[in-house]
Amino acid sequence: MQENSLKIFFPGKLVFGNGTLNQLAADVLQLNPSRVFIATILPLKEALADFVATLEHEKISVLSDTSILQEPSFSDFEKLMTVVTPFNPDVVIGIGGGSVLDIAKLVAAQLENEQPLIEYVGTGLLKGRKKKLICVPATSGTGSEVSPNAILVGEDNQKKGIISPYLVPDIVYVDPLLTISVPPAITAATGIDALTHCLEAYTNKFALPFIDIYAYRGMQLIASNIVTAVKNGEDIDAREKVAMGSLLGGFCLGPVNTAGVHALSYPLGSMFHLPHGLSNALLLPYVMEYNIPAATKRYADVAVALGCERQADDKATACAGVKKVKELIKACNLPAGLKEVSVPESAIPEMATDAMKIQRLLKNNPRQIEEKDAIEIYRAAY
Repeated sequence: MQENSLKIFFPGKLVFGNGTLNQLAADVLQLNPSRVFIATILPLKEALADFVATLEHEKISVLSDTSILQEPSFSDFEKLMTVVTPFNPDVVIGIGGGSVLDIAKLVAAQLENEQPLIEYVGTGLLKGRKKKLICVPATSGTGSEVSPNAILVGEDNQKKGIISPYLVPDIVYVDPLLTISVPPAITAATGIDALTHCLEAYTNKFALPFIDIYAYRGMQLIASNIVTAVKNGEDIDAREKVAMGSLLGGFCLGPVNTAGVHALSYPLGSMFHLPHGLSNALLLPYVMEYNIPAATKRYADVAVALGCERQADDKATACAGVKKVKELIKACNLPAGLKEVSVPESAIPEMATDAMKIQRLLKNNPRQIEEKDAIEIYRAAY
């Protein structure tokens, strides 16, 4: 099979729209479970009270967990499994940000599975999933609800990807109203993360026309609405459009995936515990600048999707796109450089060495990134 043949795994059912969370209980009841496990976050407890009450009224046992507060580690996962395994739910539901969705996907895969997790870290190694899986994003960013990916942090502080079609949920509900309570800084970082998914898919060495449609429209929706969503979180229209852009970015992650920005952002998360979306925002303009010579026309298209006018030639248009991204990041009140988030300049060589380990993403980048190039990009971002 050639590298860029199309293979996409859609969720069995996808429901998108304001207030659709109210319909979720009916879908769960149709599955006729006796036990349901919900991974979520404390701030959503109130929003989920009616949903949980409906299930319990139907004599369904519900176990909720709110222990996942940031990017989960292997030990977080193992600790959670000691609680969930004896409960042995029929349905696993993740309702929260990307970290919560990732952990729910892995819990569903691990229950009644003879394969230990360590055996399916990597791509395509998971042999199946016995439990029903439902994902409901509460942020507009990771696209995890429709992607075949889950990320865990190892003991060595390195992020490890688990990628499998079995991690794509059976049912996905995207209710943009759940994102209204997300604070401005998280709205900004997750929104730029979603923009990066679309942008890196569109400019990818293995870009596909089918995915280009999602990637291009996702960039348009996010670029034209993210600043409003950050500045006025109550703006339902902006929230809805960014949520759709994020969903489209999630569909890009399976067949095409991300590239240099994500690879170089990993060490920022593992070494300095910066949130994933913020790490991407810090690097995005500088990886774009580096990549333009290798994919000038694609980056010119990106600029137009972001709302720029076409310039005299593709290179000038592409450069306008970089400027536009910097403007968006500034308008969202995100820091503009590594120095602002207290990353020491002395850490750059080690970060570059670490980034080179993420070949599964670096291979997708339109221009080859070697260690010396990574050092230059980090310096530019400083």
